Amino acid sequence: MSKDFSQESIHKLTDPWFTPPGPGYVFNIYSDTSEFYRIEYGDIVILNDVPYLIRHNAKEGRFGLDDEEKFWVKRAIDLTTGKTKIIKLVFFEKFIARVGGIDFECFRSPRKEARILDTVKDHPNFMHGFSVPDDKGNVVRVIDLIYGKTLADHIRLISKGLEHETYFYKHFSEILENFIECAQAIRFLHENREKHGDIRRDHILMDREAGCWRWIDFDYNFRHRENMFGYDLFGLGNVLMYLAGMGDILIADLKKKDSSALSKLCEEDMNIVFNNRVANIKKIYPYIPESLNRVLMHFSRSANVFYDNTHQFIDDLNEFRSGFFH
Repeated sequence: MSKDFSQESIHKLTDPWFTPPGPGYVFNIYSDTSEFYRIEYGDIVILNDVPYLIRHNAKEGRFGLDDEEKFWVKRAIDLTTGKTKIIKLVFFEKFIARVGGIDFECFRSPRKEARILDTVKDHPNFMHGFSVPDDKGNVVRVIDLIYGKTLADHIRLISKGLEHETYFYKHFSEILENFIECAQAIRFLHENREKHGDIRRDHILMDREAGCWRWIDFDYNFRHRENMFGYDLFGLGNVLMYLAGMGDILIADLKKKDSSALSKLCEEDMNIVFNNRVANIKKIYPYIPESLNRVLMHFSRSANVFYDNTHQFIDDLNEFRSGFFH
């Protein structure tokens, strides 16, 4: 295509994806994305001579916040192909996460996500894309859009109106099979000396076109001297707990709906990361097999032995699956 990015050429390229609000409309064109707050709907970002028409900021729900706007993540149209992309601009933040008395220094690393995109380019269980520097050297990631709901949304949908026992015996086997496949994908990362860094149930998308579950958003990194993969393992445990419980089992909900179950719990039965969530699910649902509950209890406040690696975690899940569902 022509590398002429004059206003006239941009007007031609954006048709039919954008209708200017009036004659004489002037596009804002950026090749330096450092000030990502300035880049808005209808602007053009040029990356490696490819123009992208910016649509909307991405939104994400987390910890009860619905549609929290991520100003550094833009939905865009590649004007050379017409395909929708996710453009992740450079945004740095850091915080300390404390898990069971262990501190993890967490921070965003665009370069780390760029490396992983190269590592997983042929792996079906990860988002795909590439990185490209803008004119100021910012590592921008251009991600293929995945069409499908989050794992959290899927669980909410299939569990609506169901008793937990029906969910567990009717749906959990297939859910566990797909989750183990996702855990094996994390093992692949770890074998390549990389970490996901932000393992959560809403960072698994159910790709309705490919028919598989896929990890997204791996720009978080973390430091911890004892086990470089420890934070990922706690994340996998939290996702498993959510899946096995048909959602989070919260103290506040038990107070309202099941005070008898609440009376059986003690501090050691709680999640080691989120102290308001129950890890010892067998005390709530007695039919939960002991082999599964033992896995969950590795992520409880009573745990004094943790998983060292994803191999151990997956082996225990496979042992439960083969003994219970086959």
